[in-house]
Amino acid sequence: MKNARKSGVLMPVASLPGKYGIGTFGKEGYNFVDMLAQAGQSYWQILPLGPTSYGDSPYQSFSTFAGNPYFIDPEILIEEGLLTKEEADSYDFGRNPVKIDYGKIYYSRFKMLKKAFERADLKKDKAYARFCASNRFWLDDYALYMAVKNSFGGVSFIEWDEPIRKREKKALEEYRNKYAQEVEFYKFLQYKFIVQWKALKKYANKKGIKIIGDIPIYVAFDSADTWASPKLFQFDAKGFPTAVAGCPPDAFSATGQLWGNPLYDWEYHEKTGYKWWIRRIKHCYELYDVVRVDHFRAFDAYYAIPYGDPTAEFGKWVKGPGFGLFKAIRENLGDLDMIAEDLGYLTDSVLRLVKRTGCPGMKVLQFAFNAKEESDYLPHNHMYNTVCYTGTHDNETTVGWFRGLKKADRKMAMDYLNRTEFSSDKDIAMSFIKLAMASVSRLCVIPMQDYLGLGDEARINTPSTLGGNWVWRMKKGAFTKKLAKEMYDVTKLYARLRIDKTGQKAYNS
Repeated sequence: MKNARKSGVLMPVASLPGKYGIGTFGKEGYNFVDMLAQAGQSYWQILPLGPTSYGDSPYQSFSTFAGNPYFIDPEILIEEGLLTKEEADSYDFGRNPVKIDYGKIYYSRFKMLKKAFERADLKKDKAYARFCASNRFWLDDYALYMAVKNSFGGVSFIEWDEPIRKREKKALEEYRNKYAQEVEFYKFLQYKFIVQWKALKKYANKKGIKIIGDIPIYVAFDSADTWASPKLFQFDAKGFPTAVAGCPPDAFSATGQLWGNPLYDWEYHEKTGYKWWIRRIKHCYELYDVVRVDHFRAFDAYYAIPYGDPTAEFGKWVKGPGFGLFKAIRENLGDLDMIAEDLGYLTDSVLRLVKRTGCPGMKVLQFAFNAKEESDYLPHNHMYNTVCYTGTHDNETTVGWFRGLKKADRKMAMDYLNRTEFSSDKDIAMSFIKLAMASVSRLCVIPMQDYLGLGDEARINTPSTLGGNWVWRMKKGAFTKKLAKEMYDVTKLYARLRIDKTGQKAYNS
């Protein structure tokens, strides 16, 4: 992201169109990359790729290292002879082309993928053997975790029988032997995930498109990470958290946000030289070109809520690892392209940490227009080392947000844009897209829904709510050549066009 103005699009893999209920790493992913290239974009930002658990949130995963099997493309498996088209088409993954039905996918996807696994000759696959060997540090625990979890009806490890819950040596051996086939199945899924994803990423990179990945700062309590490495977290002798993560009460929530993720034992991490974090970040850069770290402020100070509390009202702020973590990462992995998700109330110490790491922070236009006070999110207050967004996956779409603005805030926005009215929803969205593109921020990222001019029917997530989130999918054919030309033109107008390897601007490549 250095030394040039660039732009990109925020689009979850799950939201890609296609016939199998959810976006995959198949032809629609390649088509999306082609359209981004035609539109002069430099980046494709996605959401976390981990396997989702209850609630379907990509920010609550069964493993911080594993990939979501839902994204494995059935058509590629058909080409490989591991499935037939008739088999893939026989499952009901949901009939609504613009909404994901996670229930139907959950009960059908693994059945289909197991057919592919049963036909795969893994013993002769040297690439599979290399994959298992190089990823053993997380893969063995994850595959066993999922197999054991299934054997207990899907409940969290905290409810398993004590010997396996506490990873007693004899119990581990017994479960590995008893569920050897199931363990191998989950390794196979990760192998296919990584092969398909790296092929798509390689294609994107060849087209001049870099991938911005997104990692949650915390891992889920119900995960292989916590079960396999309890020393990394603030757990008591019985294996329960002593405190969990969240956010304090604010103007948006009177009782705060209770996320429930276990908190890190930062003293232990420091004693190990941050070994686990270095492995985690290294793994991220094998998957992505740039990493956006969610909830960055918790590295400076994190909000700890007593375990068992029904709300986040009685938590306290505790000092985080600070720059020491980033110093260790840099010493081991070198300089990395990283984006700090520094949204929300920021103290002076958080701002100093972001500046010291050199990571660009985020500026979101939807936070800018408050008629009662000046905002750092207004474009005239942006600085170069930032990333400007119209909105994120946690916001309304720009159209939905604008429609719901208070009268005074809407007037302020109209005055700022020097507009008196809009002709359409698309006009609303494009006006704010242009405002973001005009910002001095080195990178501008626009959610795909805003380029499409969609309302809140296309919203990705409403924080602190259950149900109806993470389900939006783009309609097949919606990313037209006409839209790509509009995106190209606005990108060119604000000097953010992609630069090719020869240093020339990539005009309509």
